[in-house]
Amino acid sequence: MTKYGKKILEIINFPRNHMTAEEIFETLRQTYSTVVLATVYNNLNCLWQEGLIRKVSVEGMPDRYDRIQRHDHMVCKRCGKLLDIDLGDLTAQLEKKAGISILSYDLKLHYLCEDCQKNK
Repeated sequence: MTKYGKKILEIINFPRNHMTAEEIFETLRQTYSTVVLATVYNNLNCLWQEGLIRKVSVEGMPDRYDRIQRHDHMVCKRCGKLLDIDLGDLTAQLEKKAGISILSYDLKLHYLCEDCQKNK
């Protein structure tokens, strides 16, 4: 793993809120001022392919990156705000219902956040 990869993994695992590649880039530049955005994307892709981070995709929004710890997400349907929710590991229940072995799943619950409810 490159020095950039190690630092990016540290940034993602630090308790922040589901950062985009651009936000990670801005944070990384505080340590490595000469880093370029392509390097961040390349490292994010490698970390994701190696199973060290999660990529969270929400339609109409840039991908966001998250720690690998098992958890699910709540996504505001209007503004795209992303929150963690711990429903426990549902793999066994899903396997029983589906009748097959499941490698992984990505559960997103859609809702309207408080701000969007107020601004209806």
